[in-house]
Formats: sequence, C-alpha cells, structure tokens
Amino acid sequence: MDLFFLLTQIILVPSVAPLAVGIIKKIKARLQNRDGASVLQPYSDLRKLFYKDEVVSSDASWIFRAAPYVVFGVTIIAGASIPLFSSFSSTHLMSDMLVIVYTLAIGTFFLALAGMDVGSAFGGFGSSREMTLSALAEGGFIFSLLTIAIMTGTADLFTISGNTLFFDGQYLIPTILAFSGFFIILLAETARFPFDNPATHLELTMIHEAMILEYSGKKLALMEWASANKLVIFFMLGANVFFPIGLAASESVGALIIGLSAFFLKLGVFAAIIAVIESVMAKFRFFRLPDLLIVSFILNAVAIGLIYL
Repeated sequence: MDLFFLLTQIILVPSVAPLAVGIIKKIKARLQNRDGASVLQPYSDLRKLFYKDEVVSSDASWIFRAAPYVVFGVTIIAGASIPLFSSFSSTHLMSDMLVIVYTLAIGTFFLALAGMDVGSAFGGFGSSREMTLSALAEGGFIFSLLTIAIMTGTADLFTISGNTLFFDGQYLIPTILAFSGFFIILLAETARFPFDNPATHLELTMIHEAMILEYSGKKLALMEWASANKLVIFFMLGANVFFPIGLAASESVGALIIGLSAFFLKLGVFAAIIAVIESVMAKFRFFRLPDLLIVSFILNAVAIGLIYL
C-alpha cells in the first residue's frame, strides 16, 4: 500500500495539471460568451510540442538546456510531498513546510537563470521581474504556512492536514486571514492575474512568458507542464493545509475514493475561482504589485498575532 500511495502521489499532479488549465480556459471562455476549446486541449498542446523540433540559441549554455528538467522535476517532487487526497504519508522526509517552500524556490531560480542565459532582452527583464516578485512573495508564503504551523504545533504538512483544530472554530479568523494572504501568493507564484497574464506575449505585461520565450519543442512542453503542475500544487496547499476537508484518514478503499473525489472537487472549485478573477480583473501595473504582496504579509502577521491573543 505504501508503494501504491507513493506512486499515486507522484503521478497525480502531472496527470491532472493540464486538465486544471483546460478548466480555467473553458470557464473563462463561457464567461466571455465563447464556446472555447475543450478542457482536454492542453493535453493535445503538450503532445504537439513533444513532437516538434527544438531551436536552441548558439549562446545557450548548459543552464538553458538543463533548466526545463530541473523546473519540471521540482514540481514532481513537491507534488509528491504535499497532502493531495490523504492526511497520512508513508514518508515525511520531504513534507516539511520549509522544505516545500524552498524546493519550489529552486525551480523559480533555475527558471530565472534560463531566462537570462541566452542574453535575450525579453528573458532578462522577465527574470528581473520574476525575482523581484519572488523575493517579496517569499515572506508571505512562509508566514501563511507558519500561521497554520503555530496553530497545530508542527511544520509537517501531512500532520497539519490531519489536525481537527480547524473544525473547532477556535482559530477560524486567523485561518481565514492566513488563507487570504496565501491566495495572494498563489496568484503571484503561478503567474495569474493581477500579477501576470499567462495568455499574453506583450512586452509590457509578460513575466513568466518572457523567461520561456526562447524555448521550443520538448523543452517548452516541459516548461508549460511544470507551470500547470505548480498551479495544482498551490491549489492543493490552499485547500488541504488551511481547510483540510474530505481527506482520506486511512488506507481503506472507501476513504481513498472519497479523498480522490474531494481532490477533483477542490481542483474544480479553485479553477473556477481563478477563471472568475481573470474575467473580472485587469492586470495591475508592475509597480503596484509589491503593495499587494505587502498586504499578504500583513494579513499573515495579523493572523499570527491573533493566535496569541
């Protein structure tokens, strides 16, 4: 059963990540009175990219070639180390709060390096913007998880997701404040409105797309897939760390079925929320974004303060 659980954790995130992107695009199309592409279209897009030839700049170093594998690998490791559909784990080596935060930071670091590696002007300003936002978002990300860690007395995400303090109502307001701060970080880390527009290639607006503009073929597929994986990882962190409802507490078949069903339901809910936000909100100017990230930090600081009142 331990092997089955581990394999499911490894496979689940990359398997459903393109579906999450497809759901967001489909809902956005419906809200704009368009039919839109199928929710399965991202799978076809990835398949097409894997069959395309690659064009690599003569100025590219090993960093440019290795970055897609590192970025994609980081999301696989992080996805296998967080509670997705259960609150138990056969191993807790990678499920520590800070390990997850800095594992994801490795992927961001190599993504920024890849953007600068070929000397492209677009890649350079994309990497600069990404590092600026990441540096400001890091504190809010850690503090949002720290709030929950203080409540439960542990930094292990699986142990946190199995805690029942959330249902007692004792820490309801700090939890809501911490989740609000975390949701702002989610939008920043996954390159979503109002921080970035994942569907644009305009110089004035793109951040993530600027860093992967030089990629093509299989490496571009890995970058796009990794971005979708990261989106699902943040969805599940938000759902299962702050409001751990529907998680399997045992290895019984019934509990696992309920846990997986809850996983897909949460995925759909978060995808719908993102789609609505991107349909009613415009992208902010870059110099307004630090203010939003500071709000996230303040919300988490207030949440921590309320715990000790």
